[in-house]
Amino acid sequence: MEVLGIDIGGSGVKGAPVDIETGTLLAPRLRIATPKPVKPKAMGEIIATIVEHFKWDGAIGCGFPAAIPSGVALNVANLHKKWEGIDVSRFLSDIVGKEISVINDADAAGIAEMSFGAGRGEKGVVLMVTLGTGLGTALFTQGKILPNVELGHIEIKGRVAEQWASVAARKRYKLSWQRWGKRLNTYLNYLESLFYPDLIILGGGISKRHEKFFPYLKLRARVVPAQLYNNAGIVGAAAIYKGDLTVGIDV
Repeated sequence: MEVLGIDIGGSGVKGAPVDIETGTLLAPRLRIATPKPVKPKAMGEIIATIVEHFKWDGAIGCGFPAAIPSGVALNVANLHKKWEGIDVSRFLSDIVGKEISVINDADAAGIAEMSFGAGRGEKGVVLMVTLGTGLGTALFTQGKILPNVELGHIEIKGRVAEQWASVAARKRYKLSWQRWGKRLNTYLNYLESLFYPDLIILGGGISKRHEKFFPYLKLRARVVPAQLYNNAGIVGAAAIYKGDLTVGIDV
């Protein structure tokens, strides 16, 4: 089955049609820069542009960068405050004129990696961390997800973790790979002390350059780069369009 997957990120909105049986993109993805500030109407227009670009008339799934229980946006740290409390699925569906299923963006990326990538077949506790504008997290046990685990907002050394250890923070403070890797290691060690995962998957576009910072990560758990890289959010958003958070997970 083919589903249009859309991944809303802090710096860009990406979309492509996906074969949800194999997790493969069926066309080159379209990326549109995320407007600042990211107000609801502007975002809705971008989603409509992506739908129109692919001349899409089928199912649509969307990853959204916030906790989103029952479809309602909460804790919108990297978006405009006007998103707070909005039923995102209904809002975007009304603008586009087609039904859109919505999930937390890190959960989408995690589901993609558990279904088709680095976490496929893992039966233990798996922690997915997406590295980008913020720090997204998804937590699995026995192939099932605990949704909306927003661990990028915990405090590390008196600061919000994603303001201190994200890719955006690395660029903002012009950190070397070593210094940033050690910050990331501090963050991951703290998460490890809370959940004791068997496997940690690090995703986001920067996972393609994992050899630059993996040498500075010292953890008990196995740590691996994501296999779907920056496409994981698109694939996972497509895979959950029916709201089934275990679609495609092979355990």
